[in-house]
Amino acid sequence: MTELKIAIAGASGRMGHILIEAVSNAPDAVLAGALDRAGSPAVGQDAAAFLGKPAGVLIESSLATGLANADFLIDFTRPEGTLQHLAYCAEHGIKMIIGTTGFDDAGKAAIAAAAEKTAIMFAPNMSVGVNVTMKLLELAAKSLSEGYDIEIVEAHHRFKVDAPSGTALQMGEVVAGALGRDLKECAVYGREGVTGERDPSTIGFATIRGGDIVGDHTVLFAGIGERIEISHKSSSRVTYAHGALRAARFLADKPTGLFDMQDVLSLKN
Repeated sequence: MTELKIAIAGASGRMGHILIEAVSNAPDAVLAGALDRAGSPAVGQDAAAFLGKPAGVLIESSLATGLANADFLIDFTRPEGTLQHLAYCAEHGIKMIIGTTGFDDAGKAAIAAAAEKTAIMFAPNMSVGVNVTMKLLELAAKSLSEGYDIEIVEAHHRFKVDAPSGTALQMGEVVAGALGRDLKECAVYGREGVTGERDPSTIGFATIRGGDIVGDHTVLFAGIGERIEISHKSSSRVTYAHGALRAARFLADKPTGLFDMQDVLSLKN
């Protein structure tokens, strides 16, 4: 069995800890590196010390040091940090699994360009359940293309910095694509005051932030006399870590290319 040599970005954060634990427990993976921002008090500490069983891998702020032994980097940090990691990984042939959200068009273009040099799996949500839900949304949208108003409601913890969530936006893109629409032209991100009657061609978004909600998403297809709701609710971030490991296994034999979780799960037509 080929051992996956994986480094983790944002190693001292909540998601970083979950990823480190998942890699440490995987029979086919080994923690090969850990990164955190310069100035973090975690730099220089053992990356797995919080588990009570040190891994012998120190958290580094230097990409050259932190990625020296890694073949993969799993990155769930912030766009500015991920893009710095991206440039280094593309130059050195390190494969990336990117779960960071909030990229603008230029950031997404940089990821696509880097995928010409190394293999990248980029998805705003790596939960297997969420990605199966995406497929269900595609099927529902095609069948409910007329007579149904579409609204997307998402809820996350108080610390999330971008809105709507990357997952909600991806759901909107899936639905819009199935309907032959451009989400940039039909999305409505807020309503206030006298808005007038709802335009049936729009896709609405509503955002909730509070407490420690891991991630809830519901797409509502509201017709006259009935409504269909397709929902996914996360109770633990562990599901994202398991999806990221599944993505690393998928990329193992890919030299270059840009992929998403639909590729990983063989959900594309």
